[in-house]
Formats: sequence, structure tokens, C-alpha cells
Amino acid sequence: MSDDKLTADRLARQKRREERMRLLASGPPSPCISVCQMDPMTGYCIGCTRTIDEIRDWIISNPDERHAILAKIAERRAKAAER
Repeated sequence: MSDDKLTADRLARQKRREERMRLLASGPPSPCISVCQMDPMTGYCIGCTRTIDEIRDWIISNPDERHAILAKIAERRAKAAER
């Protein structure tokens, strides 16, 4: 691989990282409380009440998508409190 190609790849990777960091900073913070364990009965993390897909996608979700996830979490917690 040529030096120009390597440099271009590194710059592109750095740009993607910067964009991800910008997106993370632009929306609500993660609900993660560092109690990361999936409940096999519900499929939700016992710490943050997200699904594995919601956890995985959080870093690439835009602020509106994150707010939607937070709304789902609130619904899940309210239903759990009713039981």
C-alpha cells in the first residue's frame, strides 16, 4: 500500500472518530451506570434497561434517536414499577 493511501486512510478514520465524538457530545448522555449485565428474561440490561441493540447503536445514534431510546427506557421502568 502506498504512503498516500495510508495517509488518506488514517485521515478518513480520524474524521470518522471526530464525527462520532461530535455526535456523542451533541445529545443526551448515555444512561449507562456501569452495571452491565443482560437480563435473560427481559432482554434488557439490568443497569440501564436498554436492549443490546440500543447499547450497540448508542454511539452512532443521533440526538433524536437517543431521546427516543430514553423514552422507551422510561416506559420500561414505569411498567416494571407497576408489577
